[in-house]
Amino acid sequence: MLSAAGTFSLSQLKRPQPAAAEPAPEPEPPKGWLRPEPAADLLATPRRQKLLEHIWQRTSLSRQQFNELYLAPLQRYAKLVQQFPASESHHHAYPGGMLDHGLEIVAYALRLRQSHLLPAGASPEDQAAQSEVWTAATAYAALLHDIGKIAVDIHVELMDDSIWHPWHGTLQQPYRFRYREGRAYRLHSAATGLLYHQLLDRHILDWLCDYPDLWASLLYVLAGQYEHAGILAELVIQADRASVAQALGGDPARALAAPKSALQRKLLDGLRYLLKHELKLNQPQASDGWLTDDALWLVSKTVSDKLRAHLLAQGIAGIPANNTAVFNVLQEHGMLQPTPEGKAIWKATITSDTGWSHSFTLLRLAPALIWEASERPTPFAGTVAIESATDEADSMDTPALSKAPESASAPVAQPTAPESASSMPAATSAAGAMDELFSLLEQSQALEPEPPAQPATLPALANVQQPSPKSESAPTATATQPDAHAAPSAEHFMRWLKHALTTRKLILNDAKALVHTVNDSVFLVSPGVFQRYAQEHPQTAAFAKQEGQQDWQWLQKRFEKLGLHRKQPNGLNIWICEVTGPRKSRRLHGYLLTSADALFDEVPLSNPYLALSQAK
Repeated sequence: MLSAAGTFSLSQLKRPQPAAAEPAPEPEPPKGWLRPEPAADLLATPRRQKLLEHIWQRTSLSRQQFNELYLAPLQRYAKLVQQFPASESHHHAYPGGMLDHGLEIVAYALRLRQSHLLPAGASPEDQAAQSEVWTAATAYAALLHDIGKIAVDIHVELMDDSIWHPWHGTLQQPYRFRYREGRAYRLHSAATGLLYHQLLDRHILDWLCDYPDLWASLLYVLAGQYEHAGILAELVIQADRASVAQALGGDPARALAAPKSALQRKLLDGLRYLLKHELKLNQPQASDGWLTDDALWLVSKTVSDKLRAHLLAQGIAGIPANNTAVFNVLQEHGMLQPTPEGKAIWKATITSDTGWSHSFTLLRLAPALIWEASERPTPFAGTVAIESATDEADSMDTPALSKAPESASAPVAQPTAPESASSMPAATSAAGAMDELFSLLEQSQALEPEPPAQPATLPALANVQQPSPKSESAPTATATQPDAHAAPSAEHFMRWLKHALTTRKLILNDAKALVHTVNDSVFLVSPGVFQRYAQEHPQTAAFAKQEGQQDWQWLQKRFEKLGLHRKQPNGLNIWICEVTGPRKSRRLHGYLLTSADALFDEVPLSNPYLALSQAK
């Protein structure tokens, strides 16, 4: 443990009592049942021993210290997860897959951790003093990130006809298991708190909680609230991605090198949300997409517009501004299956069983990217006839496509949940894949940390008083969530704007903000704020097209008709704000509201870097 003086002292870490001797082996259980195995046997395979060795090499501990801080939790983990798979039909979906995934993700996470000086922003002395506790916390966060699955995803029966739950302790008699039907996606993240105390003893927890920032980050990871967990979350996400990529035959090195807050993860989460809540599949006529036996086909423009709007509505930055850029990002990160020519867009004719037919430009995705096998919707009762495919296999090793139409009339054979691990496929342990795994872990050169963010090109407005949930100058109006499906209008725009400011999806008075406070009123940057609304509400384009206007122009004209803005003495609607700072200045054009009451109950302080002037 790290003492107040900053030295690692095992005198402060009470050693656990020696484990009781393992019981004598029991007779082989009946067919279909599995016998619980001791941790030593579970970890004895050459591959798992090599992973343990890699984990030790990533620490700065003696063997005795490593055994107490790392090996003991790993042994408890092995005894708890036994032969459970990591997923039903995705990655590591074989007996013992969860244990393999746990060891792999710890090894990957510790390799990534070597590229970071933690805690970030601390003095070199503090970083050196806390080095080992942050390394251990990284390993614990990685090991425990999926442990909740055995509590909520898997149903376990014992030979005495009782049901086992992991809070009962380790398995003591033969068992069999199956996956629960209708289980909730990501519920396992919330269930982690039921179990982590079984793996981390009170001495380890006492050690960790002495470091408030680290402790908070670790608890957020264990609760699945990665958005609050900082660097620990990033390390776990990247390591998890690398382990999954390895298991599925992908490139773990590329996954490890993914940037912080990787955009592909946000895009994938957004697609999953839209397919669950908004997009319509397999309709007898026009749909947003169609699911066949081996592919998910999505209308390219519709899905891209809605995906970009959804992510912008969540306040996520860095979203590509046009559909082509979205397609490029999706294809670059392997989320789209390209055409034989390597393009993102397919062209196909959809024909339903009712006789309706139409040609579309489509994106093609693997259904397993969105759903697990038991959650996959019923396939489309019709055909998807590809118009430009060839016999050549595409560059991403997807199945070769022929010129013949794809038939979607045959129902998908849904795999049934296995009754026990004995009915599951064996682990794919090809020597080549394992060599790649270990050579990656053995690379001596650590991954380069991300370069520091460049300073903003506009004057920094960090000293301006910002509204926050606890600030006295924060907007106090209770803004209800505007109906995302309401028809675009100026009134809806104002409701959206008020809600976005209250929830801080739109930041006030920042260097790149679209809304500022000036002269005790509110300045709306044009056309930026109207373009942002149109991006989040793609249906605006349909109304604008009827009048031959761009979407933001159509909305801006309707906003003017509300009469909420102040005109200049010469009758012009647009005002100019001079932005001045220590290094440069610029001008903003926009609308000045007659009163801030439309957006705030209490107006925040005016931005001192902005000065109102009249347009010529």
